[in-house]
Amino acid sequence: MHGTSHFLGLDVHDVGLWNEMIQPDMVFTVEPGIYIREEKLGIRLENNILVTRDAPIDLFADIPVEADAVEEMMNRKVVMA
Repeated sequence: MHGTSHFLGLDVHDVGLWNEMIQPDMVFTVEPGIYIREEKLGIRLENNILVTRDAPIDLFADIPVEADAVEEMMNRKVVMA
């Protein structure tokens, strides 16, 4: 129902140049998903990955994905400076 990835940049869905080599400093989404058409249900997880010369960096590495951790984060009070 959708691709597995797309470029990220100044626009959320940057068009990018899919026919060129991936270069350091490019950022891509990784979007695995499962869709059950009969139930009109779809779940997609998105991760953003920064390409570097050494190894990719997961920009979402510190974002919780387990239900309890997500709820805990959502219930924290935000203090604005």
